[in-house]
Amino acid sequence: MHEGQTILVIGALLAVALAASLLAGRLRVPGLVTFLAIGMLVGSDALGWIDFGNYEMAKAVGVAGLALILFEGGLAIELRALREVAVPASLLALLGTVLTAAITGVIAWWLLDLSLLESLLLGSIVAGTDGAAVFAIMRGSTIRRRLAHTLEGEAGLNDPVAVLLTVALIELITEPETGAADIALLFLEELVIGAAIGIFVGMAGAWALRSVKLGSAGLYPVASLAIGSLAFGGADTLHGSGFLAVFLCGVAFTADEIPAQRTIETFHEGLAWVAQLGLFLTLGLLVYPSQLPEVALAGSLLAILTAVVARPLAVVMVLGRMDFSFAERIVLGWAGLRGAVPIVLATFPIIAGVPGAHEIFNIVFFAVTVSTVLQAATFEPLAKRLGVTTEHRAIPAPLMETGAVRRLGAEVVQYAVRPDDAIVGLHVRDLELPRDALLNLIVQNSAAVPPRGSTVIQARDELHILVRQEAFSDFQQLLGRWRRGPMQRPERRPVGVRKATIFYTGPWREVDGDPGRPPQVGGTMVIEQIRTRRDEPGAVVALEDGRFAYTGSVTAVGTARDLRRAAERRLGLAQSDAEQSWWREVIGALALGQ
Repeated sequence: MHEGQTILVIGALLAVALAASLLAGRLRVPGLVTFLAIGMLVGSDALGWIDFGNYEMAKAVGVAGLALILFEGGLAIELRALREVAVPASLLALLGTVLTAAITGVIAWWLLDLSLLESLLLGSIVAGTDGAAVFAIMRGSTIRRRLAHTLEGEAGLNDPVAVLLTVALIELITEPETGAADIALLFLEELVIGAAIGIFVGMAGAWALRSVKLGSAGLYPVASLAIGSLAFGGADTLHGSGFLAVFLCGVAFTADEIPAQRTIETFHEGLAWVAQLGLFLTLGLLVYPSQLPEVALAGSLLAILTAVVARPLAVVMVLGRMDFSFAERIVLGWAGLRGAVPIVLATFPIIAGVPGAHEIFNIVFFAVTVSTVLQAATFEPLAKRLGVTTEHRAIPAPLMETGAVRRLGAEVVQYAVRPDDAIVGLHVRDLELPRDALLNLIVQNSAAVPPRGSTVIQARDELHILVRQEAFSDFQQLLGRWRRGPMQRPERRPVGVRKATIFYTGPWREVDGDPGRPPQVGGTMVIEQIRTRRDEPGAVVALEDGRFAYTGSVTAVGTARDLRRAAERRLGLAQSDAEQSWWREVIGALALGQ
């Protein structure tokens, strides 16, 4: 085929796969199953439209696709959430994967006509949970967030372990002189180098984006793609785990606020879907449907026993006395979704020339397909039956579509409040937001809270802020003070004698500074900023002598009652909706000060 026909075929396959994924979603079956089926259908053993049997190329496509999927998974997961489940997720990814591989290997040794090492190789290939499948299921699930984050963290961390186990078993089969010490050193080297490179590149990339302003919003996804590639390629070149590096790079990259963060996340979400489509279609082309009946029974039994025995038993052994209920342990045990990762790993023995590798490939393909359909279709109903679901999505979708906002010259910043942040305990009015930034929404205890000046910022809140793009650089400095301080906490209003008989109104004096955030009014120090006007410079403040003031083109100083009456007169003279809204806000704020 010439270039145009090739592109046409690729476009047609992607379109058909998308249409099939819609049907799969209604059946609660991961779209990957339909993508694999389409690849099998158009392959050389079925319709014969595409003749493909290049395992080397399939491996290359698989590695690149998995890297993109894991990077997107790292970008999407919250570092705060990952910290809270770091211990169980890490144990499930490391010890859980090893135990699942060992138990599954013993089962395969009992079921199949394979040697012990070949059976353990088969167990290692199917042991890892698939990041793409887990991420897809979690985003539509309503299970408790702690469980969802545990499964996400495990899915991102255990792929390197499954790869290392597979490579180690292949070496033991093809090079019998390899010792246990060599395997242990390989594990340690891959994990340590991969983790170090991934975290370093992610943090360095985030710092670089915050330090350099790119000329176009479209360049930020290019930069993020370069950063992910550097993490994977750098770790792999230094004999580390590229899969671990690229996942942790994504986590570290978005651990703190970066410019155009939502643009980057949206781009990589789409890129990950493209990777999944291409990956699963390619793997489907490798399968010969006529050979599957020979392994149907063995593959089905292996899939069922892995899901019902090996994975749950490994979860119980790993979690031990951790704070998980019996129902939560069952759900964690049943959530070991398989997907493209085992099928990609099944190409490794073929490339390495392991005896019986093609049979292992077919068994893995059949076992993974059965396991995925069975567990994905029953996961959410099982979780609901066991009472470990909520009324909210485990991984909430973005609260607003930012494309239109960005076209108008603004960015939406999502700020996760940490327990040790300087703004914890402050009121919204004390956040020192500039006029070019607006706090739209606070997510507090999984509920949306419309922000008011008196709303108190709590640990683990999520603030959604609208910022004009030209003010974003200065706004980042404010975010740094929100994290580390200093933030000026308002003093208590004096309770002494108020100068109730003194009332002043007139134009703003330039000597008093910025009317939007005045340090003093009429020579009297400001002790609290109560409200800030958004459409033009102006504020409502409390003064150290017990009086109040509103500032702007017109300024007044006096008691709350005097100012409220003056503001009511101004409301009657207001010429625009914005001006009317401001004077209503002034009246409401001063009503609390009477």
